[in-house]
Amino acid sequence: MHRAYKFLLRPTVRQAQALGEMLRDHCSLYNAALQERRDAYRHLSRTSVKYGQQSAQLKEIRALDPERQGRWSFSSQQATLRRLDKAMQAFFRRVKAGEKPGYPRFRGVNWFDTVDFPRDGDGCRWDSTPHDPVTRVRFQGVGHVRVHQHRPVKGRVKTVSVKREGRQWYVILACDEVPAEPLPATGAVTGIDMGIAHFLTTSEGEHITNPRHGKRNTEALAEAQCALKAFPRRKRENRSARHRRAVEKVTKLHRKVRRQRTDHAHKTALAMVRAYDVIAHERLSIANMVRAPKPKPDPEQPGGFLPNGAAAKAGLNKSIHDAGWGVFLDILTHKAESAGRVLIPVDPRNTSRTCPACGHVSGENRTTQEKFECTRCGHTANADQVGALNVAIRAGLVLPDVA
Repeated sequence: MHRAYKFLLRPTVRQAQALGEMLRDHCSLYNAALQERRDAYRHLSRTSVKYGQQSAQLKEIRALDPERQGRWSFSSQQATLRRLDKAMQAFFRRVKAGEKPGYPRFRGVNWFDTVDFPRDGDGCRWDSTPHDPVTRVRFQGVGHVRVHQHRPVKGRVKTVSVKREGRQWYVILACDEVPAEPLPATGAVTGIDMGIAHFLTTSEGEHITNPRHGKRNTEALAEAQCALKAFPRRKRENRSARHRRAVEKVTKLHRKVRRQRTDHAHKTALAMVRAYDVIAHERLSIANMVRAPKPKPDPEQPGGFLPNGAAAKAGLNKSIHDAGWGVFLDILTHKAESAGRVLIPVDPRNTSRTCPACGHVSGENRTTQEKFECTRCGHTANADQVGALNVAIRAGLVLPDVA
């Protein structure tokens, strides 16, 4: 199994300054490599620059600028160039697929927050000595940084990353060969339906409340963002301390919502894998679900458009993002693998419109958000439970005639 561990770093003032300089210099390397690719492509020869060519230049770059580039790990700089190469490959893949290209952009210092070390022991060293109460991680050019290790690390540390979130620093360990921890069998199976009114509903009729963390913090976040927009646009060197505090307040609120959403997903997923041996869920394509509706040109008025429900769809999209379905399903997948549980994804089409008793499919079956009433056989039930029951039926966990 593969697993990632995230721990809070406790650097000294000088170490925090060195970590900031490391991010700044890797950001500079990323932007310079991107500029080289842009210039080469705009040349009359249409030259294409690859990762191998830019990686071969690192030795010369480090020799010419030992103060900024020569002090950091060679492998971490290669990882930064690979990061750019992946972004370029994704760009060309989207172009070939006819999608919106989204050319890679230059990164500002505040938008470059992670440095990767491809192998433990090459430019970094995770030092977790059993008899030493203080855990440290060593980064080249920074030194040994104290780590708040709140749980043991299992498996073999493969890669190490350092990440900045606001004023806090974190180390992320990607481990492989992590032993599984199977849970005792319960003999229970279920299907789950993800929703807005209820975060999750099982085929047995159990509802898990949607916490709506983003909505509960909307007022505080709007107030902080309004205070931030009140400052005039200035260059970084001319920004005041009040402006920096306003930025930190917005960042802190966003981080709070993200942590609350992740914590709820972890606790809910753990409860599910403890209670059920087999869990069926909808194979959701969230990117398509939150896509904005296309404009409808008005044939009678040139240049005008017909109503397309964009405002209502925007509210629904915001609720879907706030629920965090994708985060929950990813966490549920990892926890099920570790616990030895089985997850079965099924086709989500018409799960809330199909009658589990007779199989009749109609949009009129769902009369309201909560009520389901079949127009053929008259079967009535909670709409979310019907969706979860249809998911279980499609996964083969429940027979239609038994439902």
